[in-house]
Amino acid sequence: MDTGTVLFAFGLTVFAGLSTGIGSALAFYTKKTNASFLSGALGFSAGVMIYVSMIEIFVKARDSLEVYYDNPSRGYFVTTLSFFAGVALIALIDRLVPNAENPHEFHDTNEMLDPDRRNRTLLRMGLFSALAIAIHNFPEGLATFMSALQDPSLGISIAVAIAIHNIPEGISVSVPIFYATGSKKKAFYYSFLSGLSEPIGALIGYFLLRNLLSEALFGIVFAGVAGIMVYISLDELLPTAEKYGKHHIAITGVILGMIVMATSLVLFV
Repeated sequence: MDTGTVLFAFGLTVFAGLSTGIGSALAFYTKKTNASFLSGALGFSAGVMIYVSMIEIFVKARDSLEVYYDNPSRGYFVTTLSFFAGVALIALIDRLVPNAENPHEFHDTNEMLDPDRRNRTLLRMGLFSALAIAIHNFPEGLATFMSALQDPSLGISIAVAIAIHNIPEGISVSVPIFYATGSKKKAFYYSFLSGLSEPIGALIGYFLLRNLLSEALFGIVFAGVAGIMVYISLDELLPTAEKYGKHHIAITGVILGMIVMATSLVLFV
């Protein structure tokens, strides 16, 4: 694997991870989040990730494993097994580390508490959100990185989709910390740190796997990545999109994401 490809893949992962900072900026410098736009954007991200996982990544994984095993049935079986192993991995992480709360609920739920108690609650919630997001983002970093190593154009699409997904995560960290401390600097800092786990996940994954890279490993990891991305889309992106806006706005975003992804794959095939 040449150095340029590795650096490019890592750069995409950094971009995707640190987009949590965009969420912080939106929270601080816009008077009101455009919920409909955010709902559509999250739906768009889910559409991209579901389409590319099932149409492109799963198929590439299957092709690699069928060639490696020289047996279509066995290759398909291992691909399917790896896909659901990816689902199981991210589901386990999700089970052990609950998702961040909706930051827009904080003001209402804590309004009647005394200021000190409210601030402690908000700060604890913000810090816990940062930790939860950091752990959730770790496998996303590996997914973006491995995809870009195998196919740079595919890596770009996945990085953009995950970056969109990370924007509301940045909001969910920065808003409660800002309201608890009054410091934009602290709020941005913790939001920024939560996104760093994506490039860290990429680095750790690469150094652990670089001496083992082969058609078989790419196939297994790729199928697992597809499972991770489908789970994230169904469990996080679509429910969050529904919360921020109307059902049809979220679904329209999903369909548009699929159309854009399909068009890009057709144009660059």
